[in-house]
Amino acid sequence: MSLYEKLKNREEALSLVGLGYVGMPIAHAFAKSMRVIGFDNSEKKIALYRSGVDPTNEVGNEEIKKTSIEFTSDPSRLSEAKFHIVAVPTPVNDDHTPDLTPVESASRTLGQHLTKGSIVVYESTVYPGVTEDICVPILERESGLKCGVDFKVGYSPERINPGDKVHRLATITKIVSGMDDETLDEVAHVYETVALAGVYRASSIKVAEAAKVIENSQRDINIAFMNELSMIFHRMDIDTMEVLNAAGTKWNFLPFRPGLVGGHCIGVDPYYLTYKAEELGYHSQIILSGRRINDDMGKYIAESLVKRLIAADIPVKQARVGILGFTFKENCPDTRNTKVIDIIRELQEYGITPVVSDDTADADEAERLYGLQLKPFKEIREMDAVIVAVAHDYLKAMDRTALESLYRQSGRVKVLFDIKGIYDRSAFAGPDFDHWRL
Repeated sequence: MSLYEKLKNREEALSLVGLGYVGMPIAHAFAKSMRVIGFDNSEKKIALYRSGVDPTNEVGNEEIKKTSIEFTSDPSRLSEAKFHIVAVPTPVNDDHTPDLTPVESASRTLGQHLTKGSIVVYESTVYPGVTEDICVPILERESGLKCGVDFKVGYSPERINPGDKVHRLATITKIVSGMDDETLDEVAHVYETVALAGVYRASSIKVAEAAKVIENSQRDINIAFMNELSMIFHRMDIDTMEVLNAAGTKWNFLPFRPGLVGGHCIGVDPYYLTYKAEELGYHSQIILSGRRINDDMGKYIAESLVKRLIAADIPVKQARVGILGFTFKENCPDTRNTKVIDIIRELQEYGITPVVSDDTADADEAERLYGLQLKPFKEIREMDAVIVAVAHDYLKAMDRTALESLYRQSGRVKVLFDIKGIYDRSAFAGPDFDHWRL
């Protein structure tokens, strides 16, 4: 009987290592048809899940209360499983080199409790070669087992889009790979139970790793092009969104938009690919150029705001600027690698006081990662300018009157920076508002 059949019959268990924005939805999906052990080294997170609270908002509290996942922060329980999925973050260091600490640590922990006959599948985004060249030796060293003899490995890149309620695990084609044909078959069969849109069998683990890392690199480059267009068109006094709407009437024009590129995928993954390329003697031209443009957008937005304040005769030093939205994307509590922080820090360099509010964001995470205390929305009052940085639904629902209430009632022009272009320009026509958007 295959491992897949034993999992379906609940004779063996599946473990999920890392219960974050990616790992939790995967564990939840598998738990509907097999026994799942959900492991995370954060005791606080495990306590929340056990109490029926979903800190990621990806699955929802009600589903967490009903799930059969066996939540644990005890690594020894990993020895009860035979099929292991590792879904931990893969960030970058301050110098933009890959930080493999989380995936290496997860491999050590798992290796210490790995048993014969197991399959380990990595989902973390990495450059080609990490699974076999870095993770496998750690598993072997910690377990005393031999890869290919005592256990097998595979790779299936995560494609979950945090905050996206349309493109979910069940609706996205899942890339799967294995170290040999037998492993590939097992991995494919297991994932077919949750990836209802089907699986794509990559020819090797390295191909699957490369496919994932270029998906987000492609998006990064396209958004960088839009950001560069925005900077050009502002110099021409042309509204970028109007240009893109016009160009979008052509059947093959790609509907990308300018904006901040943060988060733990698009703003990170390209550096994994270029790092490996540098190791092999090739210096990226296009990918790193796009990264430079996108990494500088916070500075560009802050400088543009300062210019608009000066044009409106509003003193820059000690100006109060309300910033609405701090997460890296809309309707998602995740603040990791948010580029809104770049705007905040740049404004502070000018002596401006940013007042930041985000009802959706994980406030504890924001304070832990950035030392930033998010303010309740009711405290965004008496502002000299307002930046709507994230397209949360509750911010999109605000009208002109609601936004007007956020400013000083001084008779000055109300400088409104609508980063994502979520408001209709005609609603802010006239001399009262200076409506700026990328």
